[in-house]
Amino acid sequence: MLVNGEWVKHREQADTKGHFVRPSTTFRNWVTADGSSGFQAAAGRYHLYISWACPWAHRTAITRALQGLESAIGLSVVDPVMGDEGWAFSEYPGSIPDALHGAQYLRQIYLKADPNFTGRVTVPVLWDRQTHTIVNNESREIMRMLNREFRALSPSPQQLCPSDLQATIDDTIDAIYQPINNGVYRAGFAVKQAAYDEAVVALFQALDHWEQVLARQRYLCGPQFTEADICMVTTLLRFDAIYYSHFKCNLRRINDYPNLGNYLRDVYQIPGVRQTCYLDHIKLHYYRSHPTVNPSGIVPKGPLLDFEAAHDRHRFG
Repeated sequence: MLVNGEWVKHREQADTKGHFVRPSTTFRNWVTADGSSGFQAAAGRYHLYISWACPWAHRTAITRALQGLESAIGLSVVDPVMGDEGWAFSEYPGSIPDALHGAQYLRQIYLKADPNFTGRVTVPVLWDRQTHTIVNNESREIMRMLNREFRALSPSPQQLCPSDLQATIDDTIDAIYQPINNGVYRAGFAVKQAAYDEAVVALFQALDHWEQVLARQRYLCGPQFTEADICMVTTLLRFDAIYYSHFKCNLRRINDYPNLGNYLRDVYQIPGVRQTCYLDHIKLHYYRSHPTVNPSGIVPKGPLLDFEAAHDRHRFG
């Protein structure tokens, strides 16, 4: 992390009871279609910094692809492994160096926005080329902007957050965040048994709940694919390969759930989703970036996963 503009080595933090505590994001401005926020949606003005490995950044990459905004919003992708210097740019296959500033580390982008910045250096980052600053680094808000404020720039805009479903979508994203999206980290980075036990129980209670929901409908909010599904699937995609073993979330695999497993394959196979899924980046990142969890840095060969396999979700239409 950065402290008053100076880089310091920093690892995940826990509270006195051993619970993992995720810091809040810090840049929370908005791009608007009409520019009333001071940041107007315009082709070529904004640049997105992501990691294919990070589920939070992956959400924004999926949204950008589904909305067809690749030519309107530039992209840089960090190296999958995050070491003591934080996220770095490299020539690793699938990574995309920083063409805007020629930065070596992502922290340099944060310092361009605020030379005295204090906080975690995280992805995603939405950068404004006009005002030379970070607009936003909160994945959920960047998704909403891409879906709403950039619609005029999309050649084929998707209704991923229609107004009549917005309350349901927001409630669903809230419902899955703590026990599932953040729950796997609460289990994996817990430093006391009770904290781990609490996180794992809540995680699988939530997965069991959504398994039942998906027995009745194709997607989390009903028959329509929405932002909520993007938020869920980036966690599910990583579950059997990473969270099950690396984070000790091993009561069940997603493949052991008939509905969640088929749902994951259904969403993965949507054009615009599969091409953002880099399992090699994902495995390298988790197994080599967390020395307190995996000191050897050995990356397992398995498991063998086939996200292209047939699914049964067409039964819902």
